[in-house]
Amino acid sequence: MNEFELIARLTNGLPTPQGVVTGVGDDCAVLDLGVPGFYHLLKTDAVVEGVHFTADTPPEKIGRKALARCLSDVAAMAGVPMHALVTLGLPAHHDTHRIEAMYQGLRACAEQFHVAIVGGETTTSTSGIWISIALLGRVETHRVVHRRGAQVGDGLFVTGELGGSLAGKHLDFEPRLAEARWLAEHFPIHAMIDLSDGLAGDLRHLMNAAGLGAELLAEAIPISRAARRRHREIPEAKPPLEAALTDGEDFELLFAVPPQKAVPLVDAWKKAFPNLKLTCIGKVTAAPGIRIRRRKSVEPMDLHGYEHFA
Repeated sequence: MNEFELIARLTNGLPTPQGVVTGVGDDCAVLDLGVPGFYHLLKTDAVVEGVHFTADTPPEKIGRKALARCLSDVAAMAGVPMHALVTLGLPAHHDTHRIEAMYQGLRACAEQFHVAIVGGETTTSTSGIWISIALLGRVETHRVVHRRGAQVGDGLFVTGELGGSLAGKHLDFEPRLAEARWLAEHFPIHAMIDLSDGLAGDLRHLMNAAGLGAELLAEAIPISRAARRRHREIPEAKPPLEAALTDGEDFELLFAVPPQKAVPLVDAWKKAFPNLKLTCIGKVTAAPGIRIRRRKSVEPMDLHGYEHFA
């Protein structure tokens, strides 16, 4: 049973009491707490030694990544982060200076994105270090973007470049908070998700939520230089396109917009964010499933993103 099968089994039949706008199945829970004009966003995430970082990862980057992952999910719903709780799982015999450095990286990230760390917990871990973050944010009721709203014919866009995140990006990425806020303010974004598990996996989440399919243009996928370089240096490594589709931890935005807004969006984006690439990579289709169009063929895409327990 993989990660998503387990989640579906555990959450089947969970109640959605009054005030829950969106529960399981989106980047954040969306709550109506009675604040006029606003919803609140609730998100939790964890980084675990041996899964998300190694024993020799610079500690400041571990702390930063722990919070930035949650920030990326708030960005996917066009929200603004507010308050965080931090839980540390530590071996009984740990390096206090290393843990302090992790927390410094976390605090620096919080200061950068105006997040208040308001408490947390520490506990003993018998299998390495882990950090869990619970994050509260908010978003205007008329600007919240869900996964489920894609429509047939929508253009599919991604920010930045994809693949090769283990070369360093998985520790140094910038949560696309400002970009997501700008998108929701200026364009009708039908659906959005952050790319944490790889384009091949996260696009499926987006299309499954809408009950639709998608067609990708192979030549349009923005492959990172890191993915291309790795394949040149290690021929048995993933081909660059496969890396861009499956590596995960890019933490870019994938979103759907009406086709008539595609050209105005590209033009406006170049002015607003001249140093960040924006690429149309395909379209939403009525036919279910994900297909990829190459120069002479259209084929079903059987690649998947990262899955825990797979």
